Amino acid sequence: MASVAQFYTADRKGLSFELFPPKTEKGDVSLMRHTEALMQFAPDYITCTYGAGGSTQTKTMDVITQVKSTFNIPVASHLTCVGSTQDDLRQYLENASQQDIDFLVALRGDPPQGDTEFKAVAGGFRYANELVEFIRAEFPNFGIAVAGYPEVHQEAPSAEADLENLKRKIDAGADIVITQLFYDNKDYFEFCDRCVAAGINIPIVPGILPVTNLNQIQRITSLCGSKLPESFIQRLGEKGEDNTEWQFEAGVELAIAQVQDLIDSGAPGVHFYVLNKSQATLRVLETAGW
Repeated sequence: MASVAQFYTADRKGLSFELFPPKTEKGDVSLMRHTEALMQFAPDYITCTYGAGGSTQTKTMDVITQVKSTFNIPVASHLTCVGSTQDDLRQYLENASQQDIDFLVALRGDPPQGDTEFKAVAGGFRYANELVEFIRAEFPNFGIAVAGYPEVHQEAPSAEADLENLKRKIDAGADIVITQLFYDNKDYFEFCDRCVAAGINIPIVPGILPVTNLNQIQRITSLCGSKLPESFIQRLGEKGEDNTEWQFEAGVELAIAQVQDLIDSGAPGVHFYVLNKSQATLRVLETAGW
């Protein structure tokens, strides 16, 4: 069984990037160009999401198999419970196994657009821990990453309940936790402390999304429940809300400080949400001395 935890040890820091499936041929070309640029930092693996309700599953598989064959690097497919029966999931996992996919990022998934709450389909799963348990039982060759939420999942009734949900995913067989994006490292380290107190002792990998555009990041954080520090929002707007060059520089500056502090303070590595671009992440890694 290939464990994704192998990249996070006492004497090394793990590095990974997350992509999403492009919608156009031009986007495909751009994605591979940016991925090639990112490869100079020798990432340990690359992950790829898919659209709501599994709408881009086939495209996701195309992207990660191309990345794997082009760059000879381990890859991970996202997999959610949304709109899928156990038979659907089994078929996808069989295909992923045949395509030599290395790892999975196992998620419950967000409700489809227009729905206010998650509803499992007949014959499907309601929770990510059920998905992890299913993968472990039927496809033990896959390494498994799961999501963690330093600022608490939006649907969780409390931080305690959210942590209990995470513990169930760990107990079901997850190898590592990759966190939702955050912009105050204090949230990450406090989350790690709570995890340890709850008996969670696998790598908790911080997820970083460098800010390059104020409007874009405000939209993303509103969807995932993350906070932007007020001082940072003010800094982004110092030279006008339309000054995208300044916002890029200010965002990269914050991400550099975040990454340096995370590594210096003992984080096991970093997972970058690169949004199919390379410029910001390259600047962060170069300046942080990766």
